[in-house]
Amino acid sequence: MALDLDTLGLAATVTASGISAPDYQTILTTITGYFQQIYGSDSYLDPDSKDGQMVALVALAINDANNAAIAVFNSFSPATAIGTGLSSNVKINGITRNGATNSTVDVTIAGTVGTVIINGTVKDANSVTWNLPASVVIGTNGTVVATATCATAGAVSAQAGAVSVIGTPTRGWLSVTNPQAATVGSAAETDAELRTRQTASTSLASLTPFDAVDAAIANVSGVTRQKLFENDTESTDSNGLPPHSISAIVEGGDATTIASTLRSTKGQGVSTYGTTAIVVADKYGNPHPINFSRPVDVPIYIAITLQAFTGYTSQVGDDIKTAVAAYINSLAIGDSVLLSRVYSPANLGVVSGGSAKYYDILELAIGTSAEGVAAANVTIAYDHSASCSTDNIALTVTS
Repeated sequence: MALDLDTLGLAATVTASGISAPDYQTILTTITGYFQQIYGSDSYLDPDSKDGQMVALVALAINDANNAAIAVFNSFSPATAIGTGLSSNVKINGITRNGATNSTVDVTIAGTVGTVIINGTVKDANSVTWNLPASVVIGTNGTVVATATCATAGAVSAQAGAVSVIGTPTRGWLSVTNPQAATVGSAAETDAELRTRQTASTSLASLTPFDAVDAAIANVSGVTRQKLFENDTESTDSNGLPPHSISAIVEGGDATTIASTLRSTKGQGVSTYGTTAIVVADKYGNPHPINFSRPVDVPIYIAITLQAFTGYTSQVGDDIKTAVAAYINSLAIGDSVLLSRVYSPANLGVVSGGSAKYYDILELAIGTSAEGVAAANVTIAYDHSASCSTDNIALTVTS
């Protein structure tokens, strides 16, 4: 008996709801049914038979083809594309995936007005070399702010004031220092991070200039975090912002590029406010001072007293420190550290029955120094950011 077939109905299909395909078991069952129609229902098709293995191979080939079609379909959307497909997708929005970045630090260079530093370098207290931009010109006030990039790849840190050695002596260049700590380098941008940035980039053409400025800064290469504040009133606000001004707090990225981005996207008549000042020229060559700030790091110290129950180990204590530090480091720029919120990461899996069953938190105190911890919130200024190392967490265990 000849089979009356127009289609097997096993291919991937695209509908208004998206793309779908039958699973492997459905495909195998269907192919097995057609085989038995041809060769008889008593055909032996168990996995140990040659015919059974052949049917399984045909089903697997169809399943593989369907999965390839689904992957191709999904690669056209930033929400579902992965890897290279996602990297190609976001180019429509004018952005590219950020590769691994070296650490950067803003340095203040002082010297004779008009001195040009070509391919200059500076060094920190550990003799690590940091490269200046190809050309740096000392301004009319005898100083200039430039962003130096670490010559060594990876997460290289430098505390405030550590970068103070001139690596390439130049006539007229007198001193260098970094008022704030370096922004530590990061690994290549993940798919999740790129999707988040792609979503933000769609605000570049928004009707609200505030959103456009925020999105533009987020897309500056090397920027890891940013927060924008606006004062549209007639008087200075509680953060100290002057009337009709914006203040950008930016972590990472080249200072000159950030200033140029602010200049090109902010609204007309809106001034900029911050601790870092960069002079940016307009298309006619007229100088415009642009200000923004780097977030000031606020190390957080924590003291936890636990009562240990049966099953408690030192690993549980280490897990508590790791969870609490990760929570503090995840806070946005300007977010205060609330005591009640710290209890959640400190109670490991308390709802799901995790390691929290092995201890009880008797006391929890936080502060900005080991000696100044207290059972109270730590207020973080709008241009500061909280950070925490597991070394800053003191754990006292009682029985």
